Amino acid sequence: MKMADYVRPMDVVQEAVELAKRKSELSIRDMLIRGILAGAFLGYATSLVFVILSQGLPPIVGAILFPVGFVILVLLGLELVTGNFALLPAGVMAGKIRITKLLRNWAWVYLGNLIGSLLYAVLFYLAITNWRTGNGGAIADLLKQAAQKKTVAYMALGSSGWATAMVKAVLCNWMVTIGAMLSLVSRSTVGKIAAMWLPIMTFFALGFEHSVVNMFLIPSGMLLGAPISVGQALLWNLLPVTLGNVVAGTLLTGMSLYATYPTQAVPAVSKAEVLPAEQNEQQTAFAAAAGGLR
Repeated sequence: MKMADYVRPMDVVQEAVELAKRKSELSIRDMLIRGILAGAFLGYATSLVFVILSQGLPPIVGAILFPVGFVILVLLGLELVTGNFALLPAGVMAGKIRITKLLRNWAWVYLGNLIGSLLYAVLFYLAITNWRTGNGGAIADLLKQAAQKKTVAYMALGSSGWATAMVKAVLCNWMVTIGAMLSLVSRSTVGKIAAMWLPIMTFFALGFEHSVVNMFLIPSGMLLGAPISVGQALLWNLLPVTLGNVVAGTLLTGMSLYATYPTQAVPAVSKAEVLPAEQNEQQTAFAAAAGGLR
């Protein structure tokens, strides 16, 4: 990434606010379509990781490759609710977005991400089981184990498990929303990819909790036979993880970056200040013209 491509932090926040405003004005149709596609592409990336793990490769290899899904959806301008948990609060702080617009975006994009994740989960399930004629092999075993680890394992710990899921979600989306911000830090495509890759790889390598990733992972495990109920998936994962993702995006990224890099408003110029300046310019022009006639 050339230094000429680099965008300063205060300008990144300014662009984030403008981007948030555009996102808040999207139609329901566009939020759903873009949300569905984003959920599916993140499912692609997650399933890629499990294919890698099933081949006996180290988990860090999966973490290095996982950001492909995030990069694809950002470069296509799609809607990922976890990124919007940071962008839109910055827009609210800047006075560009109303709270109702923020909630509208979050709700529809969340629904779109869920639909896309479930759609890809069903298609991936049919693919690895040869249209339900097989058991999915090693990939299926790993998915079932991961799904149970993210639900019934937390349930076994009671309130401590619920709190653990939420803390892991906070730590996850702190990095994810930094990735969303860093997508604006370069003018070049290569620079954007490199900047986004780092925090996304970091959160996945650390094993933290991302609500949209789990919208694919847990249903996939359930389809493959993991003993998890819908209620357990919602109560012991999606609820605490979504809340943790919201807290991190809103407080630790969106509001904190805006607080230290507030957007600069252009000062209003009064008519009294403009008139003398215009009169001086006119006087200078007349003097120059008179000099030229001599």
